[in-house]
Amino acid sequence: MDPTHLPFDSDTMLTGLLAWVECESPTWDGAAVNRMLDLASRDMAIAGARLDRVPGRMGFADCVRASFPHPNQGQPGILVMGHFDTVHPLGTKATLRIRREGNRAYGPGILDMKGGNFLTLEAIRQLQRAGIQSKLPITFLLTSDEEVGSPSTRDLIEAEAARAKYVLVPEPARPDGGVVTGRYAIARFNLEATGRPSHAGARLAEGRSAIKEMARKIIEIEDMTTEDCTFSVGVINGGQWVNCVTTTCTGEALSMAKRQQDLDDGVARMLALHATSNDVQFTVTRGVTRPVWEPNPRGMALYDRARAIALSLGFDIPSQSSGGGSDGNFTGAMGIPTLDGLGAAGAGAHTLEEYIVTDSLPLRGRLMAGLLASLD
Repeated sequence: MDPTHLPFDSDTMLTGLLAWVECESPTWDGAAVNRMLDLASRDMAIAGARLDRVPGRMGFADCVRASFPHPNQGQPGILVMGHFDTVHPLGTKATLRIRREGNRAYGPGILDMKGGNFLTLEAIRQLQRAGIQSKLPITFLLTSDEEVGSPSTRDLIEAEAARAKYVLVPEPARPDGGVVTGRYAIARFNLEATGRPSHAGARLAEGRSAIKEMARKIIEIEDMTTEDCTFSVGVINGGQWVNCVTTTCTGEALSMAKRQQDLDDGVARMLALHATSNDVQFTVTRGVTRPVWEPNPRGMALYDRARAIALSLGFDIPSQSSGGGSDGNFTGAMGIPTLDGLGAAGAGAHTLEEYIVTDSLPLRGRLMAGLLASLD
């Protein structure tokens, strides 16, 4: 049987996917992410995978390596990379209600990226039911901290990728239905302003507010944005008592660039920032960084094979480099043929309107099945 004609069914797939979405898994809650990994691991074990649990570190949840049976197990094959952590805190499903409305299904993490992970597992199951053996062994790496830059898993991702011939990443499809053949470089930064305390009511003038200093620096940082390199501050924490001049204020910033040199220049500018006066202190330390992944001939050859499958299914998958880093940054930068954006179509990732287009589940599932079966 042609793998692109396997009997994928959107209703059946959605039922299985929503069980995953019901299990909320915010990155910073290791126990919650582990519950999600337990659920996905069970489904993969039923599909015949051999599971290896890799203990988490840095306070993050575990990772799981699911290796599916193959005559050439142990030889370089296909690595599928999927994260199961989301940006949505526990309880989000009370606001972002898990539901189906026409051709849309809503829920926290349904698009980014449980939908893509599920349709990949369904592609593997469909191949098994049809008795179609992939030409290469398939390993699914389930990770737990992608939404915060993969600080605890990068070494594991790169080690697994070094043993693979191809890497497939079922992150969400692009808005035009396309896939990703390159990603921009991203750097994160930790910010800290330190002031001088005083009683805000009785002795306001004696204090120096760390919040005020941070506010100045936020404007300065975001005004550094150009077409080549963007800067944004996304997290701020400061103050405990409204009647105290704040001593400490912390924050997190992110910078993105299409070229590595532009990001390197942006990093240098961030690290050179200093306090506006001698009465306060301001420091910037560098956090996790995703390297630029530039399209290369081997990666584009992988894309050409995927596009041929998509065209045989009656749709196109334009290629593009994209912002919003993924774990594909690491493998693509290593020079390993990597194709990203193979997951479900939809919109609203990281918002309270996150949804997938349900009809995209079987369509993208057939594309994934065709790739898994034909890559050699």
